[in-house]
Amino acid sequence: MTQATDTPARTRPARPASKPHGQWKIDGTDPLNANEAFKQEDNGLNVRERIETIYARDGFDSIDPDDLHGRFRWWGLYTQRKPGIDGGKTATLEPHELEDRYFMLRVRIDGGALNVEQLRTIGGISKEFGRDTADVTDRQNIQLHWIDVVDVPEIWRRLESVGLNTTEACGDVPRVILGSPVAGIAKDEILDPTPAIREIANRFIGDPELANLPRKFKSAITGHPSQDVVHEINDISLVGVVHPELGPGYDLWVGGGLSTNARLAERLGAFVLPSQAAEVWHGVCRVFRDYGYRRLRNKARLKFLLADWGPEKFRRVLEEEYLGYAMPDGPGPAAATTPGDHVGIHEQKDGRYFIGASPSAGRLSGTLLLQLADLLERHGSTRLRTTPHQKLLALDIPAESVEAAAAELDALGLETGPSLFRRSAIACTGIEFCKLAIVDTKDTTIAAVSELERRFADKSAVRLPESLSLHVNGCPNSCARIQTADIGLKGQLLPDGNGGQTPGFQVHLGGGLASSSRGEAGLGRTVRGLKVTAADLPDYVERVLESYSAGSNEGESFAEWAHRAKDGDVA
Repeated sequence: MTQATDTPARTRPARPASKPHGQWKIDGTDPLNANEAFKQEDNGLNVRERIETIYARDGFDSIDPDDLHGRFRWWGLYTQRKPGIDGGKTATLEPHELEDRYFMLRVRIDGGALNVEQLRTIGGISKEFGRDTADVTDRQNIQLHWIDVVDVPEIWRRLESVGLNTTEACGDVPRVILGSPVAGIAKDEILDPTPAIREIANRFIGDPELANLPRKFKSAITGHPSQDVVHEINDISLVGVVHPELGPGYDLWVGGGLSTNARLAERLGAFVLPSQAAEVWHGVCRVFRDYGYRRLRNKARLKFLLADWGPEKFRRVLEEEYLGYAMPDGPGPAAATTPGDHVGIHEQKDGRYFIGASPSAGRLSGTLLLQLADLLERHGSTRLRTTPHQKLLALDIPAESVEAAAAELDALGLETGPSLFRRSAIACTGIEFCKLAIVDTKDTTIAAVSELERRFADKSAVRLPESLSLHVNGCPNSCARIQTADIGLKGQLLPDGNGGQTPGFQVHLGGGLASSSRGEAGLGRTVRGLKVTAADLPDYVERVLESYSAGSNEGESFAEWAHRAKDGDVA
């Protein structure tokens, strides 16, 4: 492993007589489990050379197991699920029994910013090497599937020729930096986070000294008042605010994360000047590297350290040990008053327009990406953005082209005025490709949305909420943010009544973030025994919305109602 120059030496200082957490600055850097051992044996970034010189030449069977199941992630590569393995075997088979000989490849897109040349490059790679697959994720990345290791060097060459990469798109590293999709163009922007995102990406992504973190490190930066980067569920977030004396800058949030132990981030109460954003980010990342828990992998996220330390201690350690100065106190962000998904037609500050469009549950294709690139250029645009809500934004559309561009997006299945159900539906990868999944998500979500649109087209008497987020996840890990959705669905297998099992979901109700209809961050409730089969999903949503219509107060959001409703009203 390439050892960081500012990391602790391999010593084991004295500590209280409890089991060590594996914190480098307290317990020393000797690995306490196999995962930590393989990371120290060789830095994950080093696997690229072996991919290019050995594995791409000799094929899948030549790949070392530690590289295949570990270090490949540092370059955005996961083996995908072998077709035909049902969800009941997810927890019983070994990784090599679940995995195919093909890879998911995650293209890193910091801030969600793409130009048409980059879009065409991804589309071309998808068609030539990925069987025309492409999904936009709720981390602003684009994922491809069916990638053969022999093609990876050529794929990297094409991506890097247009300024894209897969560096640290996965792994125990700083993952993609979420950024406001309307950075630099919104009329009501507080400040443009683009310089901060670029500085962090240029200085620190691919840095060997940050390539062995306890687990993944998720970042988000926005300067827009809609708070459009789901900042409450990231390890570090910088949220645009205006200091009464220092002007525009960022409010610092730390320690968010979902999965099986959901925890919302907390404010440190610190104001970050735009010029200090990158070094503050770097400081928080190093706090995690040096003090994060490494002994137990299920306790290795930053949220567990913050839960034990509290925000005051975290801020003190950050300032005293990593920054060398005290950050000023600052205000928290005001309540968001506009949706953070940016769907629809909106005027930019330069008089042109951006159009937010909604794919079906994030499902795209290489063919569609190429068609989208052509559409943008026809209407005078050279760039677009992906969003943390699995949406696409076409930027810089002239006023005279807006209606035609929106109609063409709709014709491609990228709806600019989507239904209540389609607009906020998010689905993870699911059992189609993911080795951790138990149930299908993409097709289930797309089918349920279509059926709900059909049913409610004739239900004018039912009063629907202004917005309704429907998030579908294939396992307990919450890649689709089920705990922060109006209706969140966690995949599991349910009894089918005939001695077998059928795909289904545990239901979470009434979650939300600052940019959601709830208007504040909060986790959804679970009702004991409330589970629904995939086949019955439209029936359940229809039933619970009819209960909302009958029992909610005027202007009450679905989330507000769901938290006070009786169990029988939401079952």
